[in-house]
Amino acid sequence: MSDLPVIRLRPKSKPQAIRHGFPWVFADEVVTDRRTRAIEAGAFAVLEDAERRALALVTVNPVSKIIGRVMDGDPAARIDGDWLRERLSRALAMRQRLYDAPFYRLVHAEADGLPGLVIDRFGDAAVIQPNAAWADRMAGEIATVLAEVVGLSTVILNGQGRARGLEGLDERMEVLLGTAPAAPVQVPMNGAIYLADLMGGQKTGLFFDQRPNHAFAQRLAKGGRVLDVFSHVGGFGLAALAAGATHATCVDGSAAALDLAGQGAAAMGAGEKLAVIQSDAFKAMEQLAEQGAQFDLVVCDPPAFAPSKPALEAGLRAYERVAKLAAPLVAPGGYLGLCSCSHAADLTAFRNVSARGIGRGGRRAQLIHTGQAGPDHPTLPQLAETGYLKALFFRLDG
Repeated sequence: MSDLPVIRLRPKSKPQAIRHGFPWVFADEVVTDRRTRAIEAGAFAVLEDAERRALALVTVNPVSKIIGRVMDGDPAARIDGDWLRERLSRALAMRQRLYDAPFYRLVHAEADGLPGLVIDRFGDAAVIQPNAAWADRMAGEIATVLAEVVGLSTVILNGQGRARGLEGLDERMEVLLGTAPAAPVQVPMNGAIYLADLMGGQKTGLFFDQRPNHAFAQRLAKGGRVLDVFSHVGGFGLAALAAGATHATCVDGSAAALDLAGQGAAAMGAGEKLAVIQSDAFKAMEQLAEQGAQFDLVVCDPPAFAPSKPALEAGLRAYERVAKLAAPLVAPGGYLGLCSCSHAADLTAFRNVSARGIGRGGRRAQLIHTGQAGPDHPTLPQLAETGYLKALFFRLDG
């Protein structure tokens, strides 16, 4: 191991967390001397406790608040093609057991033992998001091994988003293997057909995490009118139509996303049952209320209003406002679904502001279901951030 640098915990830091599976080392927990600061972002090092006992093999990024991410509990491990092959094969085996069709999140970062790396599969194509410096440096090798393990023809790198900025990584988008799809990819899910733009869409092109919540919403949608707010490419709206909703209205600020929603509805033979509203979601809900519009099911799935602890207070106010504006749009005896993908807002806080917002909207509610991300987005028990998605479904009184 003499060829690898060493980073060492401060005397008051607690190595037990690392030994028990916590995957991050924060910058204020290590001795950040000149040698530590000189380690190149994305390089590997041995993490030692204050008594110089090796704890794990980590990847280091001196410019990040998370200076170390645990790659392997074996300090002597080598991060090479064989190591990647084992991790990717293990992740694939679980998804193949869970899903009949090859459309899912294949790698969910730390929860799959590949810190900072997200991979979504779309048939014989995959989109990778290397949100940690080691994965960005090894993107080419990751793509090669991924294609071999999974049997892919195309691998696309989507290097965009807030997480990369926190790691000091530049934004970039490129095709690592194969050729980018000439058209959006059709993704079957819960009986609906979604269109995913792998090169120009948000994130990797589609949000697989809501799959089980779409399925629950389908149980409430049959025979009813549905409003899908912050719809992206029609997540809840198309699921509702697939389950027998008579009509769905999708609201989003992106014309491109709404166009894909329309294409998805058409591919399902339900184009005439879908309406779209391109607008700021808050403004659209206010206008619908002024018109006296009501729906049997309303679902709001906004972006992360509280992406970090400093943004928590403002984010919770935004979630409360969503609930307040959405509640009057639910017909008597109808249902309201409220979602949050903010890891900083825990379930209790989100549930409380949602209930308060419904009350401020003049309605009383029963909470009938609490959902989370699907099993292709596993949670690492030691890392709360991996359990970010929350979905609450309420039945509203008259």
